[in-house]
Amino acid sequence: MAILNAHGLSQSFGDFDLFSGVTVSIPNDGKVGLVGPNGIGKTTLLLMLAGINQPSAGAIHWARGSRIGYLPQESADAFNGRTHTVFDEMLILFADLRRVEEKLRRLENEMADGADSEELFADYSALLEQFELDGGYGYETRIKQVLQGLGFSQEDWRLPLPHLSGGQKTRALLARLLLEKPDLLILDEPTNHLDVSAIEWLESALRLWDGALLIVSHDRYFLDKAVNVIWEMGRTGMESYRGNYSAYVQQRQARWEQRLQEFETEKERLEKELDYIKRNIAGQRTQMAKGKLSRITRELTAIHELGFDGARGKSWSALSGELGPDARSTRHSMSVAEAAEAIKTLPRPSGRHRTLNLRLQSDLRSGNIVLRAQDLNIGYPGARLFTADEIELRRLECAALIGPNGSGKTTFLKTLLGQMPPLAGKLEPGASLKIGYFAQAHEQLNPANSVMEELTRHHEMFISEARDYLAKFLFQGDDVFKPVSALSGGERGRLALAILALEGANFLVLDEPTNHLDIPAQETLQEVLEQFDGTILLVSHDRYLVDRLATQIWELDDGRLTIFTGPYQEYLAAREAGAEQAVEQAPVKKSDNGRGHDNGRARDNGRALSKNARQKRDAQLAELEVTISRLEKRLAELGEALQAASAAQTFDKIQALSIEYAEAEQQLETAIAAWEKMVHEQTVA
Repeated sequence: MAILNAHGLSQSFGDFDLFSGVTVSIPNDGKVGLVGPNGIGKTTLLLMLAGINQPSAGAIHWARGSRIGYLPQESADAFNGRTHTVFDEMLILFADLRRVEEKLRRLENEMADGADSEELFADYSALLEQFELDGGYGYETRIKQVLQGLGFSQEDWRLPLPHLSGGQKTRALLARLLLEKPDLLILDEPTNHLDVSAIEWLESALRLWDGALLIVSHDRYFLDKAVNVIWEMGRTGMESYRGNYSAYVQQRQARWEQRLQEFETEKERLEKELDYIKRNIAGQRTQMAKGKLSRITRELTAIHELGFDGARGKSWSALSGELGPDARSTRHSMSVAEAAEAIKTLPRPSGRHRTLNLRLQSDLRSGNIVLRAQDLNIGYPGARLFTADEIELRRLECAALIGPNGSGKTTFLKTLLGQMPPLAGKLEPGASLKIGYFAQAHEQLNPANSVMEELTRHHEMFISEARDYLAKFLFQGDDVFKPVSALSGGERGRLALAILALEGANFLVLDEPTNHLDIPAQETLQEVLEQFDGTILLVSHDRYLVDRLATQIWELDDGRLTIFTGPYQEYLAAREAGAEQAVEQAPVKKSDNGRGHDNGRARDNGRALSKNARQKRDAQLAELEVTISRLEKRLAELGEALQAASAAQTFDKIQALSIEYAEAEQQLETAIAAWEKMVHEQTVA
């Protein structure tokens, strides 16, 4: 059953159509991610589906009695007029439970004072049972878990709501929505004000969410973890894809290739029809030729007006109803020459959204050692931020520097760039380095300059050449004359990338390069960096980018830089294994009288735990070997099926098999990595 159905939604502002023809449905347990370029109208659509704004056209139906929760991108006005604390705001949601709790206390007091009637005891028992069923003994724990998970310290719980920052208010509203548990939770960029640990907590919470979700997010890794359907929004409608974000990327490519094939087939058919018309328009079969010309005139008119995607797979009666009045009245209006021109200029099926045309290439080859450090202390005089024993970064590697805000990531980059010295130790750049730096705050841009002036300040070129180049970064028309100070965060990021792309650097130092970029721009940047023929040091909260690029993970935690050699997924697996090991190795709790267990039972328990751990490890190894064998067999079967589907050109089957093959391949890689790690640990032990 659907909690929400919407049909034919459109939003117009005067003559400008923001979007049209949006038809969607969300089942009761649907987990939907909404993607699309900036400015397409995603937030506008969310406001409609949340019942806050009305569409220009179309209709929305919500299931009877359903409760909708909506989190806007910014919630600075969320708690206007309320002066109580963060924790008290959460308690309001459980007012009914608290009233029952108070009634239970009164009944307990009455019974303690000697009132022991059967009726009183029965009332108390029934009320207590319902209180337990409704979660009466756990609501304060739930509040604390949610607040802690979203990054609120215990000191923050006591803050009055008016004293919260804008980001804190957004997090507080998110906490309230999670505790409220609406039937449909609509989230607009929920990760904007969260650090990585809070995002990971939210991912876990949403995976267990008992209800429907609709999420707009630029965080691709978050979408991978939180949703199982992707809606891709365009100007003329919505396309739906099954699976998370990574599955959507694969399906989108397969769908695009299928449509290209359909387009070429359709175009070839029309050309054959036209060839018949040319040969028979003045001959004995002139009536048949004229009939064909009339038919393809209507068809070409439909495709040119609706686009190939809008016209494909529909009957002529359906197409006629969708065309405008001028197009519907078209009959024998095209000549043979006009039909030939219309076929030549058929609009191709829409592919990826308009995005950056970016290319990064180094001018010279660096040495094999790009960066080396020993006994490094990073910080300011009197304020050491972190230490690092040893660092080595080699050519063509990508190191991802991760850690909480304020841990020293940007300070380290400034030290690397020679803008400040280390407090101690050596930081030595390699030979033949040409560093390209992308600053998170874009402080290298002069806010007084126009876009054009800023580009030509860094790289001399003719005006026409500069305009053509800036158009590749979506600065078109009068956009090139906008002052830098008036640019949005995303526009500044695109300008900084445009300047960086001309520098020919062989060592890219990137500080949050995907901040403010929409998903199509993030995808383009990711593809370019994957093909870059140099070395990269990446500071980013974009875990999807880190996952695709990093060969080393440099983690800043508690004043120390720890280097993990390997990709992000292996780092996560090692971190999780380390946490489990820490739990297993936790000291035995002392007895209640405060004395240790000196009678030998603690040592016996330790030996038993070790034996159990060995047995568990052996069982896990055996299970992994069975899993690896099964997955290898499955991959072989899928490979044969893909070859057969490709030979038969059954594109739907190719698409489904490709997704299944990629998933099985990822599972196999994960299983092999886990098996190798356990074997190594066993050997060391």
